[in-house]
Amino acid sequence: MAERRDFYEILGVSRDATPEDIQRAYRKLARTYHPDMNKDPAAEGKFKEIAEAYDVLSDPTTRKKYDAFGHDFRGVPDDVDPEMYRRARAGGARRQAGGPANVEYEFSGADFGDVDIEDLFGDFFGRGTRGGRRGWGPIAGADQEAELEVTVEEAYHGGKRSFTIPGPSGPRTIEVNIPAGVADGQRIRLAGQGGQGTSGAAAGDLYLVVRLARHPRYRVDGRNIAVELRLTPWEAALGASVAVDTPGGEAKVRVRPGTSSGKRLRLKGRGMPNPRGTPGDLYAEVRIMVPESLADDERRLFEELARVSNFDPRSGR
Repeated sequence: MAERRDFYEILGVSRDATPEDIQRAYRKLARTYHPDMNKDPAAEGKFKEIAEAYDVLSDPTTRKKYDAFGHDFRGVPDDVDPEMYRRARAGGARRQAGGPANVEYEFSGADFGDVDIEDLFGDFFGRGTRGGRRGWGPIAGADQEAELEVTVEEAYHGGKRSFTIPGPSGPRTIEVNIPAGVADGQRIRLAGQGGQGTSGAAAGDLYLVVRLARHPRYRVDGRNIAVELRLTPWEAALGASVAVDTPGGEAKVRVRPGTSSGKRLRLKGRGMPNPRGTPGDLYAEVRIMVPESLADDERRLFEELARVSNFDPRSGR
């Protein structure tokens, strides 16, 4: 029989790995090898191996016993001293090779007398099964991940959306509650909507990674929003109070006299909401527009302005 692989090796973590390291490693491997995600015939066996390793190493008690006794840990009584056990195991190996049928051992100071080592540690000789069951037993469903594209308005206001994801039995539609102020790259957790467990075990979770869709007017940078603000030459020169569209509705922005294209006017707190802190800002980026064609009076006034003005934008004066 081939020697079983070390559980730490299966998960790809060191023996001093933290519980968080172990959980991250399991989730990464589960997404790769879970039968719901991977149709390779070998994936199921690989996943069962991963799930067993995680089941043992994620529990502090079973991990401690595994560290002490290796793969035989399930058949070792709780009060057995690891060093005494190793001596007993070596004696059992000698008996199988032709030694005496019964040997006397001392465990943690208690004399067991003439005890058959196979009766005492039957499980690690292959007769027992885990928890009294044959097979792998219940295996929790794997966590899954998918992308959810939302508009800037949806991210700003929040709300409910139907979302369709693929699955082994065909597409399924679920309802997603999008929190107001959700940011690009943020994950939304849907408990119990991931891969299905086996033998009645709990399903995994589904994590939706939010991606903001491109918008014809708004650009989002973190929680700040930028929007173009188009001005006439006279509004920019004389100053004005101008309406600007924001995801939260119309707002007024004050344009100071002498404002040039490229100027960014800040509206504090009018960016993306922040459920845990200060909202972002909205920046109105000025762009001065001129008519494509001029009426006679407009042309006359522009010509008069050109005649009397000393302004030279190329020299900065």
